[in-house]
Amino acid sequence: MAQVSKNIRQAWEFLMKRGKGFDSLLKNAELISAGEGTCKCKMVVEEHHVNKMKTLHGGMTATLVDSVSTMALVCTEPYLPGVSVDLSVSYLRGAPLGEEITIDAKALKIGKNLSFLTVDVTDSKGKLIAQGKHTKFVSKDQPVIGE
Repeated sequence: MAQVSKNIRQAWEFLMKRGKGFDSLLKNAELISAGEGTCKCKMVVEEHHVNKMKTLHGGMTATLVDSVSTMALVCTEPYLPGVSVDLSVSYLRGAPLGEEITIDAKALKIGKNLSFLTVDVTDSKGKLIAQGKHTKFVSKDQPVIGE
């Protein structure tokens, strides 16, 4: 794993690994790198991630865009997760069961109240599977992760 601060690792554990119910879908994602408004992770497409065609479900892809871009936002001061205002995903190709995918999120702009993030989901050959855009409302009154 690339250099990742202890605080970012703790936020990753809190947001991705300890989730119950719906959030548990991300428990096997592995953090590759994070910091300065970025977050990159990888995971293998498993049975509970796929649709009837045995490819990565569109809803799961949207969940990855939401969760990993939120982690990228948490990696910037003031370390707030924000609340989704808009999320869109362009689906470019399927990822079959067993495929290792990479999710790479970046904060494009963090403003006073709105943050704009982008996410690329690629397969093991680096081909783009999906691309997401995520807008989040951030309030300074919002609690910091882990408080």
